[in-house]
Parts: sequence; C-alpha cells; structure tokens
Amino acid sequence: PAEPLMVLRLKFLNDTERLVRVRPGDTIGALKRAYFPGQEQQVRLIYQGQLLRDDSQSLAALHLAHNSVLHCHISQHGPAPAPAGPRASADPVHAALNVGSLMLPLFVLMLAVLWYFQLQYRHVFTATATTFLAGLTLLFSFMAFTMYRR
Repeated sequence: PAEPLMVLRLKFLNDTERLVRVRPGDTIGALKRAYFPGQEQQVRLIYQGQLLRDDSQSLAALHLAHNSVLHCHISQHGPAPAPAGPRASADPVHAALNVGSLMLPLFVLMLAVLWYFQLQYRHVFTATATTFLAGLTLLFSFMAFTMYRR
C-alpha cells in the first residue's frame, strides 16, 4: 500500500507560505529537488529551530505531522566551495570566526576610550575635536540602533 500524502507548509522570510504534498518516507533532499529544482544547494529548511542539514533524513524521522511548518530560506548565492587540503576540516575555530561581528564592540571600545581621554585631558581637546567626537558618537549610535532594531 502507498503511503498517505501529508501537507507541509513552507514558510518563507517574507511571510509567504507554500503548501506542499509529501509522503512521510520522502527525504529532505527529495523535497528540495521536487519543489526547488536547480536550487537545492541554496535552500535551507528549518524545523523547530533546527537547520535540516542531512538531505538523506526522512520526514518521518523528524516526526513531522500533517500541516507542520518548515521555515525556508533561499540564499542568493550558492554555498562556498569547500577548501581543499587536510587543514580545511582540522581548524573549525578559524572557520567560525567572523571578523565583521567584532566591528561593533571595537567601535564602542574606541569611542569609550576617546570619551575617557576627552574627560580626563580636556586641555588637549579643542572645541572642534569635542564637537566632532560628539557628532561621531551620535552618528554611530543612530547607525547601531537602526541596524540592530530589526
């Protein structure tokens, strides 16, 4: 006997949804191939906060029920090619380090040090330098709040 069909809801980042009919024995890879042909490598499916990395895992193994929601992210670029050589997988710490995430704390630290020096050594800072420091602080604060408000 054939497995019964069940409906899953694919929810995208722009809050649109797409209903798909699948069988519990289907795999994550089969789902991607059927509903995202040619984009399988760019599609990321998330269920209950977990990224579904294993394309050979069946939907039944995930305990998906009828009308379950899979969050779907489609990246604009394909995945980066895996670096060759024995060092590629041997050093996950350097692969996970994102220098861009260090910029905000670095700027905060830099502004804090400048304000400390401005308060401790007022005679060194001219009115123009103090005005520039205040303007830079306001600009940075505005940019930080608009970026991280999302």
